Amino acid sequence: MHTTTTSHQTTSSTTPRVDLPTCPVCADSMIAAESSAFLAENVVSYLWTCDTCGYGFVTNHTMKKITCS
Repeated sequence: MHTTTTSHQTTSSTTPRVDLPTCPVCADSMIAAESSAFLAENVVSYLWTCDTCGYGFVTNHTMKKITCS
């Protein structure tokens, strides 16, 4: 399996959105990340591997802190 690490940065808003990535090599849709890890208190890193071509990449998601008023 050929895996290349490329970092993509996303930022969440207060409304949840579904922004599932597509493979940058073959444009196949990605449904679920292979793994995830907390990098910091508000940053989650996701490892994606394409089932079609085997290309692997990483996305980072920065979450805004939600406070109750």
